[in-house]
Amino acid sequence: MDSATLLSGVALGYLVCWLAYVIHAAGRWVWLGRVATALLVLSWTLNTAGMGLRWRESYELGFGRIPLTNQYESMVLFAWTVGLLYIVTELRYRNKALGAFVIPIPFLSLGLGSLVFEAEIRPLVPALQSNWLTAHVITCFMGYAAFAVSFGVSLLYLLGDRARQASFLKYLPPLSVLDEINYRAIAVGFPFLSVGIVTGAIWADAAWGSYWSWDPKETWSLITWLVYAAFLHARFVRGWSGRRTAILSAAGFGAMLFTYVGVNFLLSGLHSYA
Repeated sequence: MDSATLLSGVALGYLVCWLAYVIHAAGRWVWLGRVATALLVLSWTLNTAGMGLRWRESYELGFGRIPLTNQYESMVLFAWTVGLLYIVTELRYRNKALGAFVIPIPFLSLGLGSLVFEAEIRPLVPALQSNWLTAHVITCFMGYAAFAVSFGVSLLYLLGDRARQASFLKYLPPLSVLDEINYRAIAVGFPFLSVGIVTGAIWADAAWGSYWSWDPKETWSLITWLVYAAFLHARFVRGWSGRRTAILSAAGFGAMLFTYVGVNFLLSGLHSYA
């Protein structure tokens, strides 16, 4: 079995996890929450194995490289990082209803990656042949994953008491806990994104002779950073919480998605190879 086949199967695993979390959150079978977590851990482990297998396959082709360098591989990595941070979040807060809103993200990332993008392993283009590659990409995607968790939690918060009154979700944590998770996820993601931007600037200077060139990817990364900086400023200085910060979190995730995917297809620039 090659890595692409394995990772396609992992996408189906995330789908089954998501459905199990939804049924659990609706309050039908509590035991299904435990099954959902077990399936998620298994899917995430196979996601890890698929990335390792792809790395080995690149060496067998004679140009060994870490599998982080094209759109397909980045979507595999995004699914992996979101899965990792969600597992940590679930262990910390002991509430499985969050999975109904977060796990669709790794499923969609890996599923769309497998269906839409070319999975062929190719040599690195010259601009990517740098030791800064791993640090830049991993820190950015750890930030992206934390923002994905905060987005899922924000959606859950915005449903609020309506979901409880409709008996759609019986196992939601209190709104105060959702607000705390939203804040903590962004507090984790923001430093990662900051480090990702800094390492990207250092890499850009080595590759293109300039730390910052207002390339569309750079510009939208800055916009995303500013939205989440506004979130933290509003919380610490203005005392915002609850619904207003949930809306800011959702807006930040929208900016992040455009930075990650939209720029690659709608705007041309130095990052077009991604």
